[in-house]
Amino acid sequence: MALRLLYFAWVRERVGTGEEQVTPPEAVATAAQLIDWLAKQSEAHAAAFADRDRLRVAIDQKFAALDTPLGGAREVAIFPPVTGG
Repeated sequence: MALRLLYFAWVRERVGTGEEQVTPPEAVATAAQLIDWLAKQSEAHAAAFADRDRLRVAIDQKFAALDTPLGGAREVAIFPPVTGG
């Protein structure tokens, strides 16, 4: 399953790109498993995803918990928690 990944804020800065296409292995079934798999792809990815507590995801443009199944998702956005004021 090919996925479009979008990265925002410091996640984008650490990975070094705002967007990429990946095809994770079939064993990657949840957003958390996707993040674990991505962290093994490069040192930049490992740095970006080192602290999972500081990450949020949206699957097909809907906020989701990290344990959410990817199902037939086409897009996953990974970003830090949003704060406002």
